[in-house]
Amino acid sequence: MVGQHTRLPPLNALRAFWAVMRQGSFRSAADELLVTPQAVSQQIKLLEDILHVSLFERKARVIEPTEQAIVLSHFIEAGFNEFTEGIRRVTNSTYRNRININVSPYFATRYLMGRLERFRELMPGADIRMTTMVNIRDFAADEVDVCIQWGFGNWKDYDCQLLIRDPKVICCAPELASSLKEPRHLTGLTLLHPVMARNLWGKVLRHLELEAHEVAGEIEFQDAATMRRGAVSGLGVGLVSRMDALADINAGRLVAPLGVDRLQDMNEKDIPGFYLVVPRAHKRVKIISTFCDWICSEDWSSTHEFD
Repeated sequence: MVGQHTRLPPLNALRAFWAVMRQGSFRSAADELLVTPQAVSQQIKLLEDILHVSLFERKARVIEPTEQAIVLSHFIEAGFNEFTEGIRRVTNSTYRNRININVSPYFATRYLMGRLERFRELMPGADIRMTTMVNIRDFAADEVDVCIQWGFGNWKDYDCQLLIRDPKVICCAPELASSLKEPRHLTGLTLLHPVMARNLWGKVLRHLELEAHEVAGEIEFQDAATMRRGAVSGLGVGLVSRMDALADINAGRLVAPLGVDRLQDMNEKDIPGFYLVVPRAHKRVKIISTFCDWICSEDWSSTHEFD
């Protein structure tokens, strides 16, 4: 609750500040807001006077945000997100029982699809819209309420909750096994990785006390499923999700020359996982908070693969 004596700055001043922070200049912010650069400058000066802090350092033709500006920008962004979400929910009745979920394709097929009916039982009138984009860059622009994202939990501007870890196994096609008898042999082979896991091999190589810059070559794929097929085809060595690796090894499609448990002792922070990621403002909406509570209460240690 805002204190009795707290004076909130005018909305126009906050809009100007947020535009400058995003655009990096008064002129670009003015173009976005359809005003003059002088008008933007006046709004920033007004905001600085009200807050009694300096928000930007002016250096010749360049401006740089101060530490106070960077701190303030996080709260301003959250505030505008709350405004946007509240207006969307209140003014459009079709959104009131709708939840737009973006789910990692792997999590959707291996885990969520077989259990989603449980959530529908909790919210019988829920209008569920699901997408499976690999990465979400902007919740508002992509019209997404909540994400289940693969990664390491470093979405600092959002609420994040780990659902399940995704441990990896170093795998290759049987014909490459003779070239991978020791960890050091990895640097002489082609390493495969999905676009979302560019830094995962680096973590693995450090764990094995190897240098990433010594690697002979890499191939990047759009997603983990394509990367896995590349490993099966003999294109190189891949980091395959443990349950997929075990299935492929049992079927003779892949081998794990260094052992299926070779990475089990990695630092936990370097092991990726699937995270619930949601803007804090969105959790004020009942259907979203109910979904978040439900998905965090589920035990995801067993899969319900959707065929």
